Amino acid sequence: MRVITGSARGMRLRSPEGRDVRPTGEKTKEAVFSILQNEIEGASVLDLFAGSGQLGIEALSRGAAHCTFVERDRRYAALVRENLSHTRLEERAEVYQGDCMAFLGIPCGPFDIALLDPPYRQGLLERALPLAAKVMRPGGVIVCETAVDEDPPDTAGDFRRAREYRYGKTKITLYRQDGEAVS
Repeated sequence: MRVITGSARGMRLRSPEGRDVRPTGEKTKEAVFSILQNEIEGASVLDLFAGSGQLGIEALSRGAAHCTFVERDRRYAALVRENLSHTRLEERAEVYQGDCMAFLGIPCGPFDIALLDPPYRQGLLERALPLAAKVMRPGGVIVCETAVDEDPPDTAGDFRRAREYRYGKTKITLYRQDGEAVS
């Protein structure tokens, strides 16, 4: 796993070990950031279910102003901190070690971009998505990664499913506010 481009380009990130973690594939990550390329610069980013932190670190490397990483597992939260230190991006980041739903229940944000990559088929996306919508800035975008056979909700608060992209066994779903033009 490596940072694709930006200030930390080419740097390798440590990945969690074990079967309970599924890092986003390189092609999928590259596609997500190609989709978001015009929205990253100066953005406030939320990386829920952070794992190794690779998605938020990629956003920071590409010019996001700040990223808040949320990871329940203490070992993986420590790994996010280690990867941030390695890429020298820790000054523009905050790592919250705890439950995503609890985090979304405290005053936080607003965020321009939310990256949700929960464990597949556990109902976590359906629970987190409406809570994430509440902490978004007007004009923001929510990016969700699921298994290709999962069907994410059509709406979350005033955000609607705008586009879907498929990459092998992975589906990326973008949510934007009602009435916004889909890019």
